[in-house]
Amino acid sequence: MSKPRSDQKPLTDRQRTAIANVCRLIESASEMPALDDMAAAAHLSPFHFHRLFKRALGISPKAYWEAQRQRRLRNALPQAPTVTEAALEAGYNSGARFYATASKTLGMKPTAYRAGGDGHSVYFALGQCSLGCLLVAATEQGVCAIALGDEPEPLLADLERRFPRAELRGGDAEFEGLVAQVAGLIEQGDSSSELPLDIRGTAFQQRVWQALTQIPRGETRTYREISEAIGQPRASRAVAAACAANPLAVAIPCHRVVRSDGSLSGYRWGVDRKAELLRREQVRTEPG
Repeated sequence: MSKPRSDQKPLTDRQRTAIANVCRLIESASEMPALDDMAAAAHLSPFHFHRLFKRALGISPKAYWEAQRQRRLRNALPQAPTVTEAALEAGYNSGARFYATASKTLGMKPTAYRAGGDGHSVYFALGQCSLGCLLVAATEQGVCAIALGDEPEPLLADLERRFPRAELRGGDAEFEGLVAQVAGLIEQGDSSSELPLDIRGTAFQQRVWQALTQIPRGETRTYREISEAIGQPRASRAVAAACAANPLAVAIPCHRVVRSDGSLSGYRWGVDRKAELLRREQVRTEPG
């Protein structure tokens, strides 16, 4: 098992505390804080602060602010009287800019998201693969769910929970081709497909999921190794939670993450399936 390499020294406790304080500042701010103000809060020069922040979180302060603004938007939309008020509450000062990017951010129009997916179509198909029942669902942006199970009903119920008032529509012949492509991923044990994906998650979750896609087929990483790869060596539990929240089986290969002793931990779609996926991948990468 190879470990992610890094030529950078780990952050000191003082540096981690400084960056954590700035994160709290960003999360509570109604507008994006100025770089000089964030650097002053961290007791660093602007240049050093920006480099340290990106090293610690894997994203820039601006990207972190945007992720927090998107989170606030998702939380505000169901409760706010209007979409515009939700946008203002989340920190979008320009209505034109908000509407220009909202559909991409939410995976649907803001009004549809506010209504729990009302008026929005999510296409899905249920089928069988060698690991049991398979559900594949997609929005206009791409595949938003790949789920495995023993029976189809729980898989469909989970999809309905995620999109409570969306119009769930059975896929057509073209969509069946997409399902076949997903089934091929499962059978071949390869997550390098060019599947269009609609990935929704927090900034931290997306950093973890991106790190998972870098694990070569036939290899595994521990939760600590992933936390180190994203620059947060003490975040092993949060990494495990992000793996558990992954909605895209195999396409985002959370099955390649194991405990520190190499044993298998929980898997959203069953530990036996995790073991089988790893077995297939390791067999296919053996010489000869």
